[in-house]
Amino acid sequence: MAQPSSSTRVVLASLAGTTIEWYEFFIYGTAAVLVFDKLFFPSFDDLVGTLLSLSTFALAFVARPIGGALFGHFGDRLGRKSMLVVTLCLMGGATLCIGLLPTYGAVGVAAPILLVLLRVVQGLSLGGEYGGAVLMSVEHAARGRRGFFGALVNTGAAWGLLLANLVFLVTSQLSDDAFLAWGWRVPFLLSAVLVALGLIIRLKLAESPDFQEVRDRGEVRKTPIVEVLSKHWPRVLLMCLAYIPAGVTFYIATVYSLSYGEKKLGMDRDMILQLVLLVNVFTIAAIPFFGWLSDRVDRKRIFWVSIVAMAALPYVWFSLFQTGSFGLMLLGFVVLFVPYAANYGTMPTFFAHVFPPAVRYTGMSVGYTLGTVFGSGLAPIIATWLYDGTGSWLAIALYMTAAGVAGTVAALFLTERAGSEQAEQGVPA
Repeated sequence: MAQPSSSTRVVLASLAGTTIEWYEFFIYGTAAVLVFDKLFFPSFDDLVGTLLSLSTFALAFVARPIGGALFGHFGDRLGRKSMLVVTLCLMGGATLCIGLLPTYGAVGVAAPILLVLLRVVQGLSLGGEYGGAVLMSVEHAARGRRGFFGALVNTGAAWGLLLANLVFLVTSQLSDDAFLAWGWRVPFLLSAVLVALGLIIRLKLAESPDFQEVRDRGEVRKTPIVEVLSKHWPRVLLMCLAYIPAGVTFYIATVYSLSYGEKKLGMDRDMILQLVLLVNVFTIAAIPFFGWLSDRVDRKRIFWVSIVAMAALPYVWFSLFQTGSFGLMLLGFVVLFVPYAANYGTMPTFFAHVFPPAVRYTGMSVGYTLGTVFGSGLAPIIATWLYDGTGSWLAIALYMTAAGVAGTVAALFLTERAGSEQAEQGVPA
């Protein structure tokens, strides 16, 4: 087992790298809502342009399971550390190139094609990043601290979104012409500096002790992905379904709300960005709290009860969002994100213990990333389609509830394997 000081360095390094990856991922999502429909799909009407732009956002989620399987396979064969370095380089390179892309007006149809290809690279990278970062932290942590350390890594998404929104808040102060001409590129170009810092940190890490133990015992699998899909596919499916409510809740509240608030309710873009920024500050504090709590009480119970709450609260969130009052809208975001934080704070360590160590990177990466396809990537598109078809937010809220019902059932059947700390202590998984 790694020493506490070593464990702390590992979790901080994982958090830094994951924050950078999510920052790069989210600046694309924000740009897809605010500018890509105008710069890369300008020959279509507003609705079709928005849907096409959000489709490129969703495309990365389709690529994530492929990245999860690919990097998970080699992570279980060669180690966690090397894959984390590769994924960070891939994400950084793709993001920088997006910032340098010519628009449709300059090169025609080549612009959206290149945009799509680079978005796929981003998806492949993030698909391999998450599982490796979580496992490095959880597997280095001492017993009784794994929930807390895993939750710290999961704040990387909130830190990334926070940084992305901060940068876009600054650049959105430019005139509309300047923002469309060059301002939107600034967040993408800044990522080069962040990636360089992340690589310096990650190259100094020690390998995961759990993987080292598997290697020392000669139990490294030749084809981890084959074993996962042939022997552990029910766990992969359950993990996929169990993730969906968190993905739907997060991406509708932080991505779709930008388009919904500005285009359907006539709200100021900056106000919505400020709301998303503030609620992410809240989750940065709340997620580690629930991770800490999961080291002391039944982790699985926190996980599935939070899904039930996410299924029930979209109606409150939408009702408060409609008011146009900053204070009431912020209250709605906080109410919705308390169960989200509970779910996302317990998820990494719960998911990390579902598969045996020899195929853990592959199993967790495939199960989690499949969930992101249905729970994250499609959520803004489905929400846009539902509102356009019904003219009411109620259809979107019902969609969020349906996702919660499916996730609750899956979570009840998903269990941590024997050998996890909670199983050893007799705590129901």
